[in-house]
Amino acid sequence: MSLPLTEQELHNLAMNIVGKDLEEQGFEFMGVNSDLKKNPQFVALKEKTLHFVIVRAITYPDPVQEYDQAFMKKMKEHADKFEAKTYYAGVGLGHGENYQHPILKDEDYTVIYKGFQEIKL
Repeated sequence: MSLPLTEQELHNLAMNIVGKDLEEQGFEFMGVNSDLKKNPQFVALKEKTLHFVIVRAITYPDPVQEYDQAFMKKMKEHADKFEAKTYYAGVGLGHGENYQHPILKDEDYTVIYKGFQEIKL
C-alpha cells in the first residue's frame, strides 16, 4: 500500500517542476533552498538581473495562483535590497484519479502549473 507524500516531498516535487521551467528559460541558479521554512527557494540570474522565486506546493481545493500578500510584500522588500525581481510559483498537485485524495508515493499525480508570476506589490 502506498503512503501519502509528506509536506516536504510535495514541496520538493513542486521545486523540481519550477526548477525545470527556470532552467528551460535560461536562468542560471545562484542558490537553491528546498527547506520548507526558508525563502526564497530559488535565487537565479538571467540577463544580469537577479530573480528571487518563491515556490509553493498547493493541494486541492486551494487555488494555485493565490498567495499570501503580506508575506510576498516582505519577500519583495527583501529582494529590492538586492535589486532583484520577485516571483511566485504556485504548483497545484493532485492525485492522478481524484483531486480529493492525497497524492500517494509511486502513483500517478496531476500538475497545474501556469508558470511563475512577478510580484509588483
